[in-house]
Amino acid sequence: MVDWKRGVRRVLYPAYEARMLRRMPDNLPKHVGVMLDGNRRWARAVGQDTAHGHRAGAANIEPLLGWCDDVGIEVVTLWLLSTDNLNRPADELEPLLQIIEEAVASLVEQRRWRLHPVGALDLLPSATAERLKAAEEATRDVDGLLVNIAVGYGGRREIADAVRSLLHEHAAKGTSLEELAQILDVEHIADHLYTKGQPDPDLVIRTSGEQRLGGFLLWQSAKSEFYFCEAYWPDFRRVDFLRAMRAYAVRERRFGS
Repeated sequence: MVDWKRGVRRVLYPAYEARMLRRMPDNLPKHVGVMLDGNRRWARAVGQDTAHGHRAGAANIEPLLGWCDDVGIEVVTLWLLSTDNLNRPADELEPLLQIIEEAVASLVEQRRWRLHPVGALDLLPSATAERLKAAEEATRDVDGLLVNIAVGYGGRREIADAVRSLLHEHAAKGTSLEELAQILDVEHIADHLYTKGQPDPDLVIRTSGEQRLGGFLLWQSAKSEFYFCEAYWPDFRRVDFLRAMRAYAVRERRFGS
């Protein structure tokens, strides 16, 4: 019975997806943040180890970016590893970092997307941090979708780093704390975020059924729309992505008004 249902899906879903794409409204997001959640739970559900889940999740990244290309998205932020995740046991963390490095290397080889690491790279093993920086340099001249690779990322840490960078900048200029307090506004901090110069996310997607931000793009998502999907990340399909796009398109964004 299960195999029969899967066969029906394989036949019907491509036609369904094509129809959804043809009827997709024009007002789609330009920047999408994605919380790639549920790899470990997916692995347990299929009777595999954690590393297998992370590999399955990594394999779903390139298809996602292709779907984003299809609908004209300009910026994607992928949360692959949080600062809290760095506290996981070494026997899980080390394979995960290796999987992330391999996934990023594969994205570089595609020469389709411009990569930009965001996160506290100083918290990562030096080899991982260097590979992320090298990926950014290798794709700097690629004229394609901008992909923020959030590794060692935490929203509170990002804001703290932004304020620290701002203070260092003004200290170098000789600005006193009193002078800085008089001129400081939100744009000053925004100019020092990991995503400085980029538009804020219009839509944030989280997989696995969890309905919380967990520290993802805390500053940037103040006016974002959110879409929570029940599927674990390795099971997130093109049809799920298109449903998220459609759900966004029919919402009336008020921006606090």
